[in-house]
Amino acid sequence: MPKLLTRRRSAPGPPRRPRTPYAALFAIPGATAFTAGNLVARLPMGMFSVSAVIMISGARGSYALAGAVTATGLAATAVVAPWTARLVDRYGQARVAVPATLTAALGSLSLLLCVRCGAPDWTLFASYAATATTPNTGGMSRARWAHLLADDPEAVHTANSFEQAVDELCFMLGPVLAAFLCGALFPQAGTLIGVILLVTGVLLFAAQRSTEPPPRGRADAAGTRSPLRSPGFPALLVVFLATGAVFGSLEVVTIAFADDRGNKAAAGAVLALQAAGSCAAGLVYGAMRPRGPLVRRHLLCGAAMAALMTLPLLAVTATGSLLLLSLALLVAGMATAPTMVTGMTLVQRRTPEGRVNEGMTLAVTGLLGGIACGAAGGGWAVERFGPAAGYWVPLAAACTALLLSSAQACATSTPRRRRARPRVPSAG
Repeated sequence: MPKLLTRRRSAPGPPRRPRTPYAALFAIPGATAFTAGNLVARLPMGMFSVSAVIMISGARGSYALAGAVTATGLAATAVVAPWTARLVDRYGQARVAVPATLTAALGSLSLLLCVRCGAPDWTLFASYAATATTPNTGGMSRARWAHLLADDPEAVHTANSFEQAVDELCFMLGPVLAAFLCGALFPQAGTLIGVILLVTGVLLFAAQRSTEPPPRGRADAAGTRSPLRSPGFPALLVVFLATGAVFGSLEVVTIAFADDRGNKAAAGAVLALQAAGSCAAGLVYGAMRPRGPLVRRHLLCGAAMAALMTLPLLAVTATGSLLLLSLALLVAGMATAPTMVTGMTLVQRRTPEGRVNEGMTLAVTGLLGGIACGAAGGGWAVERFGPAAGYWVPLAAACTALLLSSAQACATSTPRRRRARPRVPSAG
């Protein structure tokens, strides 16, 4: 009898299932390690532009020069980033990301030294343009999840939701950390700490070779068509362009509105609430199991984003209160992450096999281009019509993204085939 009890106690029970979909993700060997390195590498992405503006404007006394330098870097990134991603797909993440990151780090350090030593203005543009080789670390992380979870679409949905929440978290904390470092230490501190975090994070990420997708190689990559030639992909990039315009205009208009109310310092906290709402919604959306076609889900998320973008406009026109604007942006941000998650999943579906990094980098490039256009449009509207009326710009951009999503959904839908009628044999 005691032996029987002993056997029953020692008998292995059923395997424990993870309590949440996110626990299932990080139960994969190596997932926690590459995610931690990628998180460290992505945090500086929200630091560099703010640090550059503070550093250049403080030393040269010109916000126009600081804005022009950062805009040049953004334009250079739009050109260089897809080529860097193509090399990543062809030769592997570790072989390309590390030298590309070191080149970008040298560009940031060169900018720091040029500002510090009073070098000519053209050296600032050249130095910041060199940072365009920074690899798309978020895209590389999504590519790893797509490789590890190739046979599990629901897990890919959870992974994309987690990555979008990380994006929101980094762009929420990055500017705050940069402003704190530049103010509490010295003007160059934000750029210097950002370089250290970027290099450290990419080295940690690249060291995790067990989860890295296999490179395609020159021969395989040459036989694969460009993502831009894939059906539905160019139309999806235009949607990302309009979505980026929502983010860029919202940031500029909110800063202008807070300044008009005599509390410009509160703009960062107000925008952080919008990012916090998006981050929380992304995590909740990732834990769900949405049904229906992906194109339809993307369309519904876009409709929710367009509808919720009316809230900031109503808050500023009806009350003019910063507090109510903060609450409105918190709620409006909850549609942002689901829209981006479904959009990025569509990008992965429509990108040819072996060129996932390039496809997602093209999507991010479209998003950055939209942010730049939205910032310019928001600034123009604020100067012409006032800060409150400027909130029409993100609303118009969200509606444009919705219309473009509807158009590309109609274009990619396949009509039902008619049943072939049986032939009646002819007499004779």
